[in-house]
Amino acid sequence: MRTDMAPKTKKKLIEVALPLEAINKGCEEDKNRKTGHIRNLHKWFAPMPLPSWRAMLFAALVDEPDNSDGGKEKNRLFGIIERLSRFDAYKDRCLLEEAKAEIRDQLGNIDVEIVDPFCGGGSTILEAQRLGLKTRASDLNPIPVLITTALCQIAPLFGTREPINPEAGQPAIGGWESFDGLKSDIRYFANIVRTRAWERLKTHYPSVNGTVPTAYRWAWSVASPDPSARGRYTPLVSDWVLSKHKSLKAWIAFNGDNNSQFSISNSGTPPKGNTGRSGATCLISGSPITLDYIRSEGRAGRLRQCLIATAARGASGVSYSAPDDIQIQAAMAIREADISGIEMPDAALGFRVQQYGIHNFLGLFTKRQALTLGVFAEEVERIREEIADIAREARFPDDKRRLHEGGNGAEAYADAITCMLGLCVGKMAQSNNILVRWFVDPRNGSGKATPSFDRHAVPMVWDFVETNPFGGSVGDWTGPVLETALRSLDLCVSQASPASVQQSDARDVSLSLSGPALVATDPPYYSNIGYADLSDFFYQWIRPALRRVFPHLLATMATPKEKELIATPFRHDGNTQKADEYFRSGFSHIFRDLADKADQRFPILIVYALKQTDENDGGQVSTGWEVFLGGLIDAGLSVVATWPVRTTTNTRMIGIGNNALASAIFVVCRKRLPDAASATRREFMAVLKAELPSALRELQAGNIAPVDLAQASIGPGMGVYTRYSEVRDAEGRLVTVGDALALINQTLDEALTEQEGDFDPDTRWAVAWFEQQGFVEGDFGVAETLSKAKNTSVGGLAQAGILDSRRGKVRLLKPEELPESWDPATDPRLTSWEIVHHLIRVLASGGERAAADLVAKLGARAETARELAYRLYTICERKKRAAEALAYNGLVQSWPEIVRLAQVGGRPAVAAPDLFATGER
Repeated sequence: MRTDMAPKTKKKLIEVALPLEAINKGCEEDKNRKTGHIRNLHKWFAPMPLPSWRAMLFAALVDEPDNSDGGKEKNRLFGIIERLSRFDAYKDRCLLEEAKAEIRDQLGNIDVEIVDPFCGGGSTILEAQRLGLKTRASDLNPIPVLITTALCQIAPLFGTREPINPEAGQPAIGGWESFDGLKSDIRYFANIVRTRAWERLKTHYPSVNGTVPTAYRWAWSVASPDPSARGRYTPLVSDWVLSKHKSLKAWIAFNGDNNSQFSISNSGTPPKGNTGRSGATCLISGSPITLDYIRSEGRAGRLRQCLIATAARGASGVSYSAPDDIQIQAAMAIREADISGIEMPDAALGFRVQQYGIHNFLGLFTKRQALTLGVFAEEVERIREEIADIAREARFPDDKRRLHEGGNGAEAYADAITCMLGLCVGKMAQSNNILVRWFVDPRNGSGKATPSFDRHAVPMVWDFVETNPFGGSVGDWTGPVLETALRSLDLCVSQASPASVQQSDARDVSLSLSGPALVATDPPYYSNIGYADLSDFFYQWIRPALRRVFPHLLATMATPKEKELIATPFRHDGNTQKADEYFRSGFSHIFRDLADKADQRFPILIVYALKQTDENDGGQVSTGWEVFLGGLIDAGLSVVATWPVRTTTNTRMIGIGNNALASAIFVVCRKRLPDAASATRREFMAVLKAELPSALRELQAGNIAPVDLAQASIGPGMGVYTRYSEVRDAEGRLVTVGDALALINQTLDEALTEQEGDFDPDTRWAVAWFEQQGFVEGDFGVAETLSKAKNTSVGGLAQAGILDSRRGKVRLLKPEELPESWDPATDPRLTSWEIVHHLIRVLASGGERAAADLVAKLGARAETARELAYRLYTICERKKRAAEALAYNGLVQSWPEIVRLAQVGGRPAVAAPDLFATGER
C-alpha cells in the first residue's frame, strides 16, 4: 500500500502500485515446493519466497508510469511482474530477457549493484542475478555466507564447465546442459565419500533380518520416582504408533523393564503416549512423574536413551521390529566422537534442552550419529586434494589461487566441489539428531522421519528418530541429502556474473560500496530467531569439513555472536531495555550508512515479519516493530510504502498473540527530506484518519489475510508519521514511534468499526453481541436492549436463523449448527452474518469448491461477507478466541480461489433481491 510521501527523485513502481495477488500466488507456489528449491541446499531460517524478490526488485528499478496513456504502460509493467511472479518463471528465458531489457532501458547507463548485508539463504542475490544485475552479499554468520557462495558464486562460476570425473560419459546432443557437469562431479565425489565412510562405519549399521535399516526409534527414559519401582526406568513416549497404512499397521508395545522391553504389535489399539505438558506417567507403577523431576534427573545426568524399534526396507517393503542385542550393541558400544562440540548459552532464544542437562551441541546427537557425522566430515576434508589433482589432469587452469582468493582454476574448482559436499554434511545433521520426530502421514498412514528445525527452536523431544545415512530413505547421504541439494542448482543462474560474497558485519558493508547501489535485504526480526546460536548446530560439523577451504571464514570455534543484530536480553545481562537499545542503535547505524551510500534514485527495500503482540491502553504495540521503525527513523529514513507478501500457505495459527504470521512485510524506504516539516498530534491524527481507511480498503481488496492486517497497516500509518521531522502533542511532548503505532492501531480499529455501516441491522447486532459473548449464551433482556439500539429484535434475529432463544437465554448459532439445506435465494431475511457462517460451514465440510457454489448463488452479497470476516477476526484476536479466529482468517485467505472457482463453474450468480427495504432488514 502506498502513502503520499513524495520524494524529489522520480518514484519507482514499487512505491505506488503492485499486482499483489499475483505475487502472493507465486509465493504460495514457492512455499508448496518441498524439493527442487534452493532451500534444499542447506537449512536456513525464515527464507523469503523467490518470486517475492524477483517481483519487488523489478518494481524497485522501473519508474512509475505517468498514466497519460490511460494506464496502458502501468498494465504492461504489471503484466511483466505477474509473469515474473510465477514460481517457474526462472525457466522462461524469453520472459527473463524481456525483464532484463526493460531494466536496461529504464536504467540507461546506471550500472546498479544490488546489495544485501543480511544475505541469509541467498534468495535476494539469486533473483537479482536472474534479472541481470550485479550483486554484493554479506552476512556475519558463516553458514549463510557458505550457502550464498554456493548458489550465487560457485554455480555461475563453474555451472557451464564440462565434468572432470572419469565416469561422466558423453553429453547429450548439443553438449552439457547448465550445471550438468558440475552436478556430475559433485555426485561422483560424494559417492567416493560414501564408500569410504561405509568402510569405517558398516559395523555400526548391521542389517535387520537381512534387510537394510532405514530408521531407529529412540526414547528417553527416567528412573521411576515411585518407591515401589525404585531403580526401574520408564520410557517417555509421546506416540507409540509406527504406521497406520492399510497394508501395514504397526505400533510399539512396552513389556516392562525386562530383557524384552519392547515388541511390535500389528493389531489392536495402541495406547496413548505417557508424556504431556506437565510431565509423564510411569509405565511401571502408573504413578505421575512431574516435569520438574524429569528435569532434575536430566541435570544430574541420569536420563537414559533407549532404542525402542527399528524400521527396515527389504524386497517386500518396509518392516518394523523390536531392537535385539545386535542392534543395541551396534548403537551403544561406540567410542566418543573426536570432536569437542560447542557449548550452548544458558538462555538462548528458542532453546529448551538445557533444562534437561544438555549444554553442548554434541549432546543433540547419539554416539552413533556423532561418530557418523564426524567420519563424513573427515572424508570430505580429505577428498579435496584428489579433486584438485583430477581437475589439473582435466586441463583446468593451474593458477594456484583458491576460491576465496578469486581463483577459477583447478584449486578453486576443488574448493567448490568440497564446499558443496561440506554443506551436505551440515544438511545430513538436520535429519540425524535427537530432535528428529517420527511422523505418521494422515493422508496414507505411512510413517517416516521428519528432519528437525520445523520451528526455529531446540525443544526437548521425548521419543526421537535416528536415520541411517546408508539406508536409502530420509537422511541417506546419496539420496535425500545429496540429490535434493543438487536439484537446488537448477534454480541458479549459469550465465550470471558471480556475486561478491563475504563475511562482514552489516555495519561495515557501506565501506565497500563504490558505485550505484540499491539496498534490498531481509534483516533479523528483533528477538524472533537466534540465528547464530541455532547455526552452531550445523557449524560444528561443517567447520571440520571445510576449514581448509575457507580458513578465514571458519577460523572461529563457533559462529560470531557478539555483533549479531538481535534483541536477546541474555547477551545484555538479562536487561531487555539494553537489548532493545542495542538492536535499535545497530539498525540506525547500518541503514544510515547504507542510505548515504545507496543511489538516491532508488528506494531501500527491507523485509520485516514480526507480529504485534504487546497491548496497552491505546491499542496493540509490538516492541519489535517499535524498535525496528525507531532505528529506521533514527537513520533518517521515511516509510513510503509497505507490501504484505504471503510467506506461508498454512492458515492455521499457532496461537493468538504469538508471532505467527501468514505474511512478511516489504517496507519501502527513502531518505527523509531535509526540509520535512514538523506536525502537532492533532495534525498527524487528521491526516491519518483521512488516509488510513482508503489504505485499509486497498489492503482488503488485495486479500490481505486478517492475521496480517495490523502489520500491513503499519506501512501507510508510519508513512504519515515519518513524512514529518517530528510530531508533538499539545503540551510539547514528542509523539514517539510507540505512541504512533498505538494511534495507528486505534485508527485501524475505528476504520474497521465504521465498515459496519455497510452491514444490515441483524448483522450489526450479531457483531456487537459476538464481541461481548462470542458463541456463549447471555441474558435475553440484554440481547433485546441491544437489538433496539440496532433497529432489529430478538424475535426477528431468531427468524433470520442466526441465534437460539429459549428459557430467557440467547446464543448465537455456531457454523456447524446451521442447516445444510439453507438456500440464500429463498431466504426471506438474508444477512451478512448468515452468509459468513454458512460459508465457513461449507468450506470446512466441502472445501473451496463447495464454498464457490454458494458464492455463485450469493452474487454481489458475498463481498460484504468477506469484509465482515475481517471485522470478526479482529474481535477474536483481541478476545483471544483462537478457534474462531482461525475460521475467519481461513475464509479470507481462501477467498480468491473460491471466487475463481465460482466464476469458472459456469453457474450464473443469483440476482440479490432488495431484502432490506422494510427498514428492519
